[in-house]
Amino acid sequence: MNSFQSLLTPSFMFFALGFIAQLIKSDLKLPAELTKSITIYLLLSVGIHGGIELSHTTFFDAVPSILTAITLGVLLPIIAYFIINRIGKIDHLNAVAIATHYGSVSAGTFLTAIAFLEALHVEFEKYPIIMLAIMESPAILVGLIMASSLRRKYSNSSGAIQLNKSELIKEAFTNGSIVLLMGGLLIGDIATEKSIKTILPFFDHLFIGVLCLFLLSMGMEAGKKINDFKVAGRFLICFGALMPLVSGLIGVMIGAYLLNFSAGGSTLVGVLAASASYIAVPPAMRMAIPEANPSIYLTLALGITFPFNVVFGIPVYYSFANFLL
Repeated sequence: MNSFQSLLTPSFMFFALGFIAQLIKSDLKLPAELTKSITIYLLLSVGIHGGIELSHTTFFDAVPSILTAITLGVLLPIIAYFIINRIGKIDHLNAVAIATHYGSVSAGTFLTAIAFLEALHVEFEKYPIIMLAIMESPAILVGLIMASSLRRKYSNSSGAIQLNKSELIKEAFTNGSIVLLMGGLLIGDIATEKSIKTILPFFDHLFIGVLCLFLLSMGMEAGKKINDFKVAGRFLICFGALMPLVSGLIGVMIGAYLLNFSAGGSTLVGVLAASASYIAVPPAMRMAIPEANPSIYLTLALGITFPFNVVFGIPVYYSFANFLL
């Protein structure tokens, strides 16, 4: 089975089902609390399995991955900002809000990539799981700094940013997804081998089925954003597809050549570089930059970049990783 044939696996078809359900205006809905529970389960599961693998290595082995994650989290929003503002001629604060999403990461895209690799029976390093947990915070902080700097440059009023700065910094490091991932990593790393085996049936056997429900929900959410495409405009729609493609391919090269990962691990680094946050960053940007239009950055992250990566991006990153290695 080649990488594109894997799109016929249940996980990808569940996403398509949710998307189509919205297009035909079905009354299909998932309870909000169920969706939250599913997300908690998936993040903990990924964290625990990563922690188990990390228990067999040392912290110093993970340092290159940690430094790479921080570097990507800082550089990607800056690069995205200049593209959006200078080439797309989008106003400064909207450009910052959008760019911050593309410096952060999407746990949903990452989980989908894991399902993709497992469908192909491809092994991968666990260090990208640490990178996933790390990359959200730097992007939010960079976005906060850029917004504050631009307010001082183009306006005399920066009170709104100053007022919420400490709260935003706290959010960047205590966001629920980060707590779950890091908590899972610690549990998997610290717990004894005998005790961890008692919970593995729950986090092993149900994982793919729960992921399918998650992708069904994400497909429905992506379908809801179709009507907002006009708000984004042609340039931003193209940006929502081309930015992840370029940054994803660069991420694959970083994984292959800088971190010396396998094709599977390099694919995951590419996915991290290519994804855009639609969970942690939107509320932070809504608080930090109330002037920015939420319809634009939510449509780009969830309506364009997420489905692009799920359907096209992940297979492309994997094929590119195999080409390099």
